[in-house]
Amino acid sequence: MESPLATALSLPPDLKIRVAARSEEASQSQRKTGELLTLVGAAFALRLVLVLLNYRDLPLSDHFERFGAEMGWTARSLALGRGFSSPYYPQTGPTALVPPLMPALLAGIFRVFGVYSRASAFVALAVNSLFSALTAGVLYVGLRQRLGLRTARAAAWLWVLYPYAIYFSAVYLWDCALTSLLLAGCFMLAWNTLPQRTASTWAGWGMLMGLATLSNPSVLSLAPVMLGYAAWQRGRNLLPYATRLLASLVLLAATLAPWCIRNLRTMHEPVLMRDGFWGEFYAGNCGDTSRSNPGWTHPASNPAEMREYQRRGEMGYMAWKHELVLYRIERYPAAFLETSVRRAVRFWTGYWSFSAAYLHDEALDAPNVPFCTLLTLLTLFGTVQLYRRDRAVALSCMAAFLLFPLPYYVTHASVDYRQPIEPLVVAVVAYGAVTLRQRLRDRPRHLQPLQVAA
Repeated sequence: MESPLATALSLPPDLKIRVAARSEEASQSQRKTGELLTLVGAAFALRLVLVLLNYRDLPLSDHFERFGAEMGWTARSLALGRGFSSPYYPQTGPTALVPPLMPALLAGIFRVFGVYSRASAFVALAVNSLFSALTAGVLYVGLRQRLGLRTARAAAWLWVLYPYAIYFSAVYLWDCALTSLLLAGCFMLAWNTLPQRTASTWAGWGMLMGLATLSNPSVLSLAPVMLGYAAWQRGRNLLPYATRLLASLVLLAATLAPWCIRNLRTMHEPVLMRDGFWGEFYAGNCGDTSRSNPGWTHPASNPAEMREYQRRGEMGYMAWKHELVLYRIERYPAAFLETSVRRAVRFWTGYWSFSAAYLHDEALDAPNVPFCTLLTLLTLFGTVQLYRRDRAVALSCMAAFLLFPLPYYVTHASVDYRQPIEPLVVAVVAYGAVTLRQRLRDRPRHLQPLQVAA
């Protein structure tokens, strides 16, 4: 029997080239798969270390507030068979205060590992961390195809070590990590496949966008950004894609429809995704504005507010807050505008106040302000550089940065609220860093040696 080497040597020259090319492609694919697994594994391992240090404290917090707060309280009701209800510690009846995806996930964990148990705390934070780790993989795969391997690798490793991504997955139990993963997947799919692929791909994007919306309804404002990107790529040849666009919208609507129907039947009013906007609007504009996110106006932390919430019911309470906050804004429009501008500044710099009393309660703001401000400057630099290479991708990022924060400018602007768009921030920062490094490396080539006269 001939050896494989002898067989290969006996092949015709053109066939040898094709075999070598296929072998090289297989080797590259294996290397990329290995790097992908390394990225996800490193991100998960790093976050799991913090999970092990923090999970025991979640069940010890007052009324389990650190255990997901409204998400956890609603999950508790689901796990105990009381339906989607009671978004605060007391039993208060049906609710649409929070979106359904994260409470449903926590409820499943509660049913298997116990309601508010330490085992549930560990599993919940570990799953949260897995979502964050997978986001590194999404960035690596999606950006490699669109912006090249260097940017993909830089963005993925930056996400592995990114302080916000680590903290809001391994320490903070909310929808941040899940929403970031789903929205990153939507953007990568839109950038890489929507302009070329079949109706089934567009439909898959619609379903994924629906799941992201069920995790955090605020991301729905970015759906037109991604569809607009696909339209931009097609130029004047958009008409043949009308059926694909329709497929994406139908699947998006179909994914959201059960929740919307449930809200109409249960809350007896047309609630699209959640009904808590006016409560948050009131809290952000009628509370103590010396704090960026005043909690004392919430039923969860104010007994008087809780009594009103129980007495009026959820929909009645939100209608009452609607009236109160509009009355206040009509009387003090300048104060509302000033506070909204301050929230916009906080969203992108982390700054609210440097008073001793404020920093005593918000100690993490001191290191966060320079970090967040520098990050915003790097985001601006990266977006400008990206615009020079890929105008459509850069404009979609800019639109996301402009549109997504708008509801938070008029309510609350804590760092956790910006987490869904952090993968985009990391992507443009990584591209800017790769571009700058390449420029610095190429600079000596443009320097001409001095000509010395003889």
